[in-house]
This record gives sequence, C-alpha cells and structure tokens, in this order.
Amino acid sequence: MASHLQYLLVLAMFAILTIPSHSHLTPDYYEKVCPQALPIIKSVVHRALIRQPRMGASLLRLHFHDCFVNGCDGSVLLDDTPNFIGEKNSIPNMGSLQGFEVIDEIKAAVDKACKRPDPVVSCADILAVAARDSVSILGGQLYWYRVSLGRRDATTASRDAANTNLPPPFFSFSQLLFNFQSHGLDLKDLVALSGAHTIGFAACSTFKNRIYNDTNIDPKFASSLQGTCPKIGGDNNDVALDSASPTRFDTSYYTALLSKRGLLHSDQELFKGDGSESDSLVKLYSRNPSAFARDFKASMIKMGNMKPLIGNAGEVRINCRKVN
Repeated sequence: MASHLQYLLVLAMFAILTIPSHSHLTPDYYEKVCPQALPIIKSVVHRALIRQPRMGASLLRLHFHDCFVNGCDGSVLLDDTPNFIGEKNSIPNMGSLQGFEVIDEIKAAVDKACKRPDPVVSCADILAVAARDSVSILGGQLYWYRVSLGRRDATTASRDAANTNLPPPFFSFSQLLFNFQSHGLDLKDLVALSGAHTIGFAACSTFKNRIYNDTNIDPKFASSLQGTCPKIGGDNNDVALDSASPTRFDTSYYTALLSKRGLLHSDQELFKGDGSESDSLVKLYSRNPSAFARDFKASMIKMGNMKPLIGNAGEVRINCRKVN
C-alpha cells in the first residue's frame, strides 16, 4: 500500500514538473505537456467554419476584443458575477460578440485530450490560436504564423475597461491612431490589423450615419446600402464588411477603400487620398497580398503579446466562462 502511494506521489510530482512555467511566451509551450492541443484547436475551428463561414470573423474579433481590454488574458469570455460586470455587456460587445460556444467546444476537446488532473491549455491561448487558424483557413497558408503561447487566464473582467479601450466605428483617424498607440501599437499595426475587416459583417447601426451623412463615400455604394439600412429602423440588419469576398481573407478590403467603399467610417479614415503614410499602406496592401500578409501576421503577433498573464499570474480556467 505504501509503495503504491509513493508511486502515485511520484506521478503527481512528475506532472507538476512537466507543466511549463515560463517567464515569457513561446510557440512550443504545449509541446511536451499537450502536443495534441494545437491540432485539436485547428480541427474544431475548421468544423465551425464549415458550419458557418462567418464564424472565422467572430473568433478573430474575440481575440482582438480580448487583447485590447487589459491584455490578452481571456477576460472577454467571462460571464458576469456578483463581483463584477464583464466585458460581454459593454457597449462594443453587447449582442455582437459571437463564437463563445466554439471556444467552449475547443476547451472541452483539448482538456479531454491532454489527460491532465488540472487543465493546462488556457482560454487566452485558445483565443489566440483560434484567431490564427480562422485566418489561415479562410485565407490560405500565406496567412499562417506561429502563435506565441503560455498566456494564463484573468480572474476578473471589466465592462468599463471595454467601453474605454475598444475603438468604436465612428472614430476619426487621429482617434484610431491614439487608441492603438495607447496599447503599444503603431500606424502600420492600425492599417494592417484593420485588414481583418476583409471578413465578417456589421450591423446597420454601426455605419448608418456614414451612408447618409459622410462625404468620403462613393454615392452609388451609399445608395446600394440604404435599402438594407433605412434612415429609420433596421438597425440590426447586417452587411458584409467586404462585399467582394465576405468569407475570404484577402486584400479586397483595401481595394474597396481606394474606391471610397469602406463600410465603416473608421475603415475609410485609413484612406483619404491625401498621400499620407496610411494612404501608402492601403495602396501597397491592395496590390501586394504578400506585403499585407507579412505585416498582418507581425501585427497579430505583436497584439497577442499585449500584457499577457504569465508564470504564476492568473490561472488556467476549467470553464472559460467563469473563474475557477
């Protein structure tokens, strides 16, 4: 009996010692403790995109909205508790964030495969990998990149922080740039990451003012949208952010900006035809997919490194929707 207990103790100690505790993010974080994790995440994301291609944009948006609010810590996934009102009920997120069920599905699948007494794959890392997989599945191998891993999960969330930190669709260029710079990102990151709007949809309420009042818009484009988005009512009707290829991750978003066909006011702010640095990047990305892919991937990695919880900070959640 004593020898059996000693054997179990040795196994437990081995399990603890083999769980990495890095002081920084690294792409091979799960290589020893759960090598099946990344292939499983990709498999679940792929199935989700087959069921609903627009889910790719939802998963990408979840990662963005997570990172821009107190860092990439999985806080966007937390439901409200008696102790805090979470980010799901913030103005930018309420009723528009989707993909939570897919994250739950991924979490259950990886935890089952890892066969650990305690979970080792964080919800924050799942968001980062699911975003990458969505982009590479919808855009091809050109858009694949190695994700740095080892994030841990936050034990709280803040609706107020989400309301403050997420840039709204009516921001001017200077407001957008200031917002990105406040997160350690620069002008190139702003223009490159905005290319995520090559997939997904937006509700009429987010661009109605643009199609009726903006001057930096193709009149025919504005008119074509007014049937779906009347001046009164129809706020929840949605329209593809990139009508040319709404479920394909490519550069047609930038081509649309050159023709003043950006759906959101904040989109078109990136190209005004005044010869600015932003204008130059939009032109470059519209004609050079490789340049866009290079800069987009670099900016995604940079964004994914924003204030992660590492080491012993935070936790690895059992359920992505609630604190352990």
